[in-house]
Amino acid sequence: MKRLNEYEVEERLEGLSEWRVVEGEIVRMYTLESFPSALEFVQEVGAVAEQLNHHPRIIIDYKKVTLAVTTHDSGGLTEKDFELAEACDAI
Repeated sequence: MKRLNEYEVEERLEGLSEWRVVEGEIVRMYTLESFPSALEFVQEVGAVAEQLNHHPRIIIDYKKVTLAVTTHDSGGLTEKDFELAEACDAI
């Protein structure tokens, strides 16, 4: 998959809420109502990631879940990363 240039990344970020670029990944932290809610959210993210065959780095800290996404095969951000971000936001 084609790696996006800096302009394309900024353009795609405009369509996402609360996602930002950190060290070559797009990252967002979600705050859920409780620890069980955070685990349920992660399960749903996992199902979407499997369906898209694109998997985020996931950090669970009590009721906060941080997702970080990049396309390692392409050495940076691609459309695949933004598709996953949009799908996670839809959860």
